[in-house]
Amino acid sequence: MSFEPINQINISLDFGQADPVSVGRLALRDGRIYFEYDGDFIRSGLEISPLRCPLQPGVQTFDPHLFEGLPGVFNDSLPDGWGRLLLDRKARLEGLMPAQLSPLDRLAYVGHSGMGALVYKPDFGPGDAPEVLDLNRLAADAKQVLDGEASDVLQELLRLNGSSAGARPKAMIGVDAKMQNIIHGTQPMPEAFEPWLVKFPNVTDGQDAGAIEYVYALMAVEAGLEMESVHLFPGVGSAGYFATKRFDRNGSTRLHTHSVCGLLHSDFRTPSLDYEDLIALTMILTKDIREAEKMYRLAAFNVLAYNRDDHSKNFSFIMDGAGKWRLSPVYDLTFSSGPGGEQSTMVMGEGRNLRVEHLVKLGQEAKLPTSIIEDAIEKTKTTLGAWTRLAEEHGVMRANINLVASKIQG
Repeated sequence: MSFEPINQINISLDFGQADPVSVGRLALRDGRIYFEYDGDFIRSGLEISPLRCPLQPGVQTFDPHLFEGLPGVFNDSLPDGWGRLLLDRKARLEGLMPAQLSPLDRLAYVGHSGMGALVYKPDFGPGDAPEVLDLNRLAADAKQVLDGEASDVLQELLRLNGSSAGARPKAMIGVDAKMQNIIHGTQPMPEAFEPWLVKFPNVTDGQDAGAIEYVYALMAVEAGLEMESVHLFPGVGSAGYFATKRFDRNGSTRLHTHSVCGLLHSDFRTPSLDYEDLIALTMILTKDIREAEKMYRLAAFNVLAYNRDDHSKNFSFIMDGAGKWRLSPVYDLTFSSGPGGEQSTMVMGEGRNLRVEHLVKLGQEAKLPTSIIEDAIEKTKTTLGAWTRLAEEHGVMRANINLVASKIQG
């Protein structure tokens, strides 16, 4: 890695349909990050982060102890977990300490290949090519990296990571309509391919982690949640690799995405949110009761399905080129324990001993129709009743089938 510290980053919005629109710039001075919108972008009226990075003239600064001083909207572009591990490992191989990389250096490495529609210059992101990929080889390469080995495959794994978040190894891929041919997916790809994201097991995962997440996705859709298409790719020595179509892409169109973590400057590592907050935020941002109902259905599913890792990075909103916001399709749904075994996002102040009564009260406080409340809860419970059958069909281990069945409220 040829390294010269970056002191300024230029930011644009690239919706994929025209030339990117300049948003503004970030500057690093004496260890402090400063941001300023372009005047033309202010006049456009597009609010990319209305709550914590308002569309106004002048220099803005942010809490230096949160997101290393970045506004949350740009922190959303940075990979964490697996992606950060890859870049840190690459830095060490080049004789650098990871602490030498500022958030601006890391954004330069994201460049044009990140999630959403925000792009950054200078762009030091690795190049890409539509070469055919072998998922089993990628899974083996990821395992070697997690084991502290395989320095020779770091560059390719970095090319495939984009700015995906989370601890599990991931790759941005392109997949054809038959789900057979797979190519690199962080750059523009041939028309016959669609952008997808595939996950591989972490060191703490069992070999059926992908199958569990796949079954949860099937149940989520049956319960009425909006989710992009999913697939379970066959894997050597595992029940398969979970993959999902990317919701921040629609053909060549890119969509601006913003997590609740970034929107509210709510650190996902110290959970403090309640689903009551999320429903209120959904109404403020989208001004659409139908989107609030989607958030309520997601709350019901997470609680009843024992998905307790429902922190602020696992909820996102999408903005199109006209500035209209909506709740993103759901993602990262699986069986999981939260901090101390509690729900990461509470329901009416309760995080540990959650019952249907808490969900009913949540819906009532949000002034949702009784029919929506009842439908969300009953449909979810009915759907979860299919857990054992679906898990058996897709290769989940018997011990995990029994464990999940003992926890979910189906």
